Order: sequence, then structure tokens, then C-alpha cells
Amino acid sequence: MKLTPYFLLGLSWLAVASCGNDWLDLEPSTAVETEKSIKQLSDIEFSLNGIYSTMQDPYAYSGRLVYYADVTGDDMQAVSSTKRTGGYYDFRFSRDTGPSTHWNLLYAMIQGCNLILKDIDAINISDDEAAYRDDLKGEALAIRGLALFDLTRIFGYPYLKDQGASLGVPIVTEFSTIESRPSRHTVAQCYEAIIADLEQSTTLLSSKFKKGKINRWAAMTLLSRVYLYKGDDTKALQCAEEAIQGAKKAKYALWSNEEYPTAWGNDSSSSKPGEVLFEIVNLTTDSPGKESMGYLNSYNGYDDMCITVSFYHLLKEDPADVRLKLLSFDKTYYAYVNKYQPQEGENITDANIPLIRLSEAYLNAAEAAVKLGDKATAAAYLTPIVERANPARTVEESTLTLDDVLTERRKELVGEGHRMYDVMRNGGTVKRVQLSDKAISKTKHDTKYMEYDWNFYQIVLPIPKGEMNANPNMVQNPGY
Repeated sequence: MKLTPYFLLGLSWLAVASCGNDWLDLEPSTAVETEKSIKQLSDIEFSLNGIYSTMQDPYAYSGRLVYYADVTGDDMQAVSSTKRTGGYYDFRFSRDTGPSTHWNLLYAMIQGCNLILKDIDAINISDDEAAYRDDLKGEALAIRGLALFDLTRIFGYPYLKDQGASLGVPIVTEFSTIESRPSRHTVAQCYEAIIADLEQSTTLLSSKFKKGKINRWAAMTLLSRVYLYKGDDTKALQCAEEAIQGAKKAKYALWSNEEYPTAWGNDSSSSKPGEVLFEIVNLTTDSPGKESMGYLNSYNGYDDMCITVSFYHLLKEDPADVRLKLLSFDKTYYAYVNKYQPQEGENITDANIPLIRLSEAYLNAAEAAVKLGDKATAAAYLTPIVERANPARTVEESTLTLDDVLTERRKELVGEGHRMYDVMRNGGTVKRVQLSDKAISKTKHDTKYMEYDWNFYQIVLPIPKGEMNANPNMVQNPGY
């Protein structure tokens, strides 16, 4: 494995952590530079804060890792081919030009987690510190599981395409060195490792609200997502139900119909956590800048990505759907998703990035249940989402279908980095339809890639050229 870029990143995020992000409760200090420097739990927390800072990067979870699956789908698109998202929308990447940031930043996070997990159990602690130690270990396991999951779905084909037989990415569980040259594991092996990390994390993590940090219910919801991708609907339903029940006890709740249009900009707290289970917290003093989701999705910003006409028509099928109020229209006739709203006193570039919401847990449960043939349970979990969107709507249990659930998922999770993955993991087809609408009259598809399924080789990115050149054991994805 070519460790030069992300090995250095895996150390530099520790230095980034001293840049003054108040929500991480950091004091200025010298970066932890080697594995020998971790001697106490405060070193572990400091190291975790550095990983969260790496996640904040606009090429990580404040931007590129999120919008990639939206603009490669059929509900959002680049405003034009010259925009930042244009390359993904139009699949303009090859073995020589494929982006490297997905690979480098996600492996940097894994490196940091491995450094923590290597030493955390050897730290001498008092009995009173056991829960604190377990929570920190749970965070490292959950983040490592998340990073490996994203690497696998970016560089590996959907599990259900061939039951995980195709190549995923290298599973790295040790603190690697510049000499490491691992081979790719199969998608099935990657899922085994992802699930092991997330399952263990849910036994260790605190159930309490932790601003900007992952807790048990966020990890449980993520685990339910992973099981859906794997096709294990029984476990997906079990995890989603446990996440919903636990989150409710911890005071999380779905936003109301009235709250929904503006709740995205609320500053959550332990007394009123809302429905965001895990978010990237950005501040004016520690901002991801103009490459962030907030600026890219704003007509006052880079107006980079907009909804498609077909998705606009889908939402307009119910004129009373509250999610229509999240659309912002500019004078040049494009519509943007206004989910990345800044908190009070902050700028659009500083908007927080919701990564895991309670809404997804309900949708995961509904999808898993309907796939299991349990329409009653599916309707019970889909109803709160449907009625929140429009209190006058109901869910008809007798006629409920998987397509109904997936359609509601499209409407609810648009702009949050799910669409292309959701279509591909279910063996569906992305269909970009050329339509017109007076309200967004300049929104036109400008690409030859109008329809594709999981047999299209570019639904996965190429292994970065630098990695291929440096690691003789690395194998490129088919078609590249």
C-alpha cells in the first residue's frame, strides 16, 4: 500500500487537532507524533479529536465524500460540466485521472484509529475510568468501520451483485508503515471487518448525546445500513429498531412538520438533541471553507449542484410535502437543497454536515421489514416519515411495496449522499430523464451517461494511480 500520502495525513491530523475547534475542547499542545506517545486516556481523546478534524475536510465528510453519491445519481446533478461536481456527474475519471482524496483521507482516518486501538487496552486506568475508556475505544472502532464501509462502497461493487466475491479494498487493522504493501480483500471480507468493528463499538459506546461525536445510536443506525447493503434484512431491522428505541430514551426525536424547514440550522444540545445522531460540526473559527456542502448547495455560494427536474416533479406530486420548503430557487432557474443551513452567527461555509439521522433508522427499519414480508412493521416505521412530510397523508399497509419505501427514502435523504448507492445496492437502474419545468427551466442534463446499472464499470472509482504505481500487490478495478 502506498502509505506516503495518508501515512503523513495519519500523523498530521494530530497536529490539525490543535487548530482551535472549540467543540473538541482542545488545549493548544504539541502533536502526538508516534504510537509511543499514547500513554493515557487524554492522549486517546486528543488523537480522536484529530481524526474528527480530518473528517471535517471538504474533501472528506464536509464535501466530496457526501456529494459523490448524489451527483452520480438521478435526483441531483452538477449545474454544469465546469462545476466542481461536474466530473463525478459526467463520470470523467480514468485510471490516470481518478481522484485520490477518497482513498487517502479514509485511510488516514483508519491509520489514526489503528494507532488508538493498538494501545488503548494497555493503558493503566482506575475503575472509575473504565466507561470513559470503553467509549473512546468504541468511537475508534465505529470510525474505522465507517471509513472501511465508505472505501468498500466507493471502490468495490455492491455486495449483492455477486455476494461479495469481487474485490473491495485492503483491510488495514495494524499501524502500517511506509513499507506496507497489502493486497485487496474481497467485498465480503470487507463487510465482515466492517460489521465486526461496528458491532463491537455498539457494546462500548456511550448512549448519551455527544456533540459532533459518534455515540451508540449513531453506530447502531450505521450498522443497520451496512446490513441493508449486505442483504441481511433481519439484522438490519433489529439494529434499526434498537437504534430508534435507544435514541428516543436519549431524548432524540424526529423533527416536527413545523420544525423541519429550519431545524437543519439548529444548534443541538443534550437537552434537545433533535434527530441528527452524528454530524460534522463546523465553526467559523474552524471552517471547511467554500468547498463545503453548504457553499456548494447555495445559489449565494458556488451554486454547484442542483436537483434534477425529474426529482422536482416527484416531490411536487404532493404539493403539501414539507420537503418542498427545503428547496431554494435562484433567478437563473435552478433549485438547490437547503439542508446545509449555518447555525446562528455562522456563515454558509460553516454549516454542519448531518451524516446519520434518526430518519434513516426509521427508513432502514421500513425497508428491511417490507423485504421480509412484514408489511405491518414496515408501515409502522414508514408512517412517521410520511406523516411528518404531510400530516394529511397515510400509509396503506395492505398495498405497501418496496418501491413505496425506496421512493420515500429518495425524498427524505436527497442531498445527504445516499442515492447512487441505494439504487446500486438494490440492483436497480439510475435513469436520468430529460424533462422540463418552467420553475427550473435552465436545469438540463448535459451528459451521455443517462442510464446505468451495477454492470457499468464506473459505478466504482479506479484505485488511485499513485497507489497502483507504488504497490505491486494492488489490482485495478475492471474496465480501468
